Amino acid sequence: MPIHEQSLIRPEDLRTHDQLVVDGVDVSGHWSTFIHSRVVSDYNEELQEQIASLPGGEHIHRCWQCGSCTNACTVNAINPDFNPRFWIYLVRMGLESELLRDKEIIWQCVSCNKCTYVCPRDVFPEGVMKALSHWLELKGHTRKSPAMVFDEVFTEQVIQRGRIEEGRLIRRFFARTGQALGQDWLVEMARRLLRHLPLGLLTRMGLASLRAPRTRGWSGARDALNEYVQEQSAAHRRALGLSELIETARQDASGASGG
Repeated sequence: MPIHEQSLIRPEDLRTHDQLVVDGVDVSGHWSTFIHSRVVSDYNEELQEQIASLPGGEHIHRCWQCGSCTNACTVNAINPDFNPRFWIYLVRMGLESELLRDKEIIWQCVSCNKCTYVCPRDVFPEGVMKALSHWLELKGHTRKSPAMVFDEVFTEQVIQRGRIEEGRLIRRFFARTGQALGQDWLVEMARRLLRHLPLGLLTRMGLASLRAPRTRGWSGARDALNEYVQEQSAAHRRALGLSELIETARQDASGASGG
């Protein structure tokens, strides 16, 4: 899967010389730009399998590098460095160190799904972006993104109570991400709600926010969902080899304390 576009060669890997003569030939200037040679020392042959083991990454092997995903990408239109096609290429080639150079922007996917609609191979690129973000977080390369925190708060509320209460959801999300509640857009939204919604509905919404009602007979479903989430989390960690690392660290710590 060769990629030859100069746009995918990082600027720091390009070498130009104001004055350079090679074998008697003047190759000075930008017309004879060289790509800095490098050696890949941390090739990860399991990288594609690791991404495929996470939700959304199951079909990454189908990609044939047509570039439709990046061409349709909402974020790429603003930031050309956001390149789903290139990252899928790096995953399939096992170039983990190259992938990590973009760890600060991979999570910026806005889930518009334009890439998924245009993909001719049903790779589900939006899902791959989510799997990459999850992989980065599980491996400790990045902190949880705001999107991940929101997903966690949303899921916790559904599992525990069988329903969503928007006020509680927003408060917990802001608390976990260190954001203040008094944001301009939120204050304006509250003002409009107070002006236009019936008093009875506002009262019920306020009570729901305080009492956090629960769906009747939800305990059985809650337990089943909790069990499923724990199983999936354990499976993802095993696929990434994290369970073994955690167990090894625990045994090492136990041995050191015993000694």
